[in-house]
Amino acid sequence: MTSIVDAPHYLFTSESVTEGHPDKMCDQVSDAILDAIIARDPDARVACETATTTGLVIVLGEISTETYIDFQQVVRETVREIGYTRSDYGFDYETCGTMVSIKEQSSDIALGVDTALEVRGVTIPTFELGAGDQGMMFGFACRETPELMPLPIALAHRMARQLAEVRKRGQLDYLRPDGKTQVTVEYSHGQPVRIPTVVVSAQHDPDVDMTRLRDEIVETVILPSIPAALRGSDPVMHVNPTGRFVTGGPMGKYFVNPTGRFVIGGPVGDCGLTDRKIIVDTYGGMARHGGGAFSGKDPTKVDRSGAYAARWVAKNVVAAGLADRFEIEVAYGIGIARPVSVSMESFGTNHVPDATIERLVERHFDLRPAAIISALDLRRPIYRQTAAYGHFGRTDVDLPWERTDRAALLASEAGLPEPEPAAPVGTGA
Repeated sequence: MTSIVDAPHYLFTSESVTEGHPDKMCDQVSDAILDAIIARDPDARVACETATTTGLVIVLGEISTETYIDFQQVVRETVREIGYTRSDYGFDYETCGTMVSIKEQSSDIALGVDTALEVRGVTIPTFELGAGDQGMMFGFACRETPELMPLPIALAHRMARQLAEVRKRGQLDYLRPDGKTQVTVEYSHGQPVRIPTVVVSAQHDPDVDMTRLRDEIVETVILPSIPAALRGSDPVMHVNPTGRFVTGGPMGKYFVNPTGRFVIGGPVGDCGLTDRKIIVDTYGGMARHGGGAFSGKDPTKVDRSGAYAARWVAKNVVAAGLADRFEIEVAYGIGIARPVSVSMESFGTNHVPDATIERLVERHFDLRPAAIISALDLRRPIYRQTAAYGHFGRTDVDLPWERTDRAALLASEAGLPEPEPAAPVGTGA
């Protein structure tokens, strides 16, 4: 099978969802609870899951902490901020029920996390905190966008944020909180050349005219989000043979609410569950995924901190110019501080030998859990902001694993010139 780097013609699609999607609502509740706890007790152990359905939010999990928070208040405030504020949505922050079932973290797990296998029975040196679970995490970066993310997921997130923004500022006052976006990018030898298909599904009030909705979504959400250089001439509205409205220009098609109606949404339309959007949260499927999720977990859980560290490594490698496309896998054993394996892949885009990249990563990145927590300053309330629109490639918030603070050092030691920022792939409208 030809890879995306080698193929003359290659299509790749990624999706995103808005903050009102029921799964994403659960992610935000779990991380809001984590932030509320860790702000008062930085050493707390938190594994908080959330589920939602019509009229109900359930919080459950394992939490060990010295502080107290009002779970119901956190839940209702989060739901309010997302936008479920009216009873005619079928779900709102004032009337939804809440259930809380929390117990302490297992003492068997705590035993391995508090003191790593390597140092049990001896004086504990710095950074010998055991991993909170076994598993593997992947980090990825590429030079397709200035934020060193794959273009499909970057554009899908951009559209999802824009869809939420035009709702929140009242520009499209008939929109409701739930929504999904999807972008297909055509590549030629690893370079994005056009965007053949865009899909937007936006929850709306029941009485809005569908032609108006589609016209205004194209004008205020799609066109400002999709690079003009990749979309061709602006599309025109027409009706396809199925009777569904599609917008299309010479370069591609835009599908807006292709079912014809999206009034019932959010927890009324679907049950929601924490961490069910792990591909939306990461690289949109462009990179491999170890299966671990993020929201509601404190940083001793390497599902979260290990994945953040892997992205930090990958982004610095690409920013340094060592490779144009880079993926790293880090694997841990529960209660063991040092990774049980680290592997790297540059997909033939490396500008120095792969062995050099491996040596530099090993020299300049300590991937033990406590070292990661220290280097990225993870024991603070920064997690709610990651729970919608992706954990990586964010330009709207300051996330420590997105910093390229070691790129210049890596480039210098590899004998490369001072790194330059990635060139943007087009701009907005």
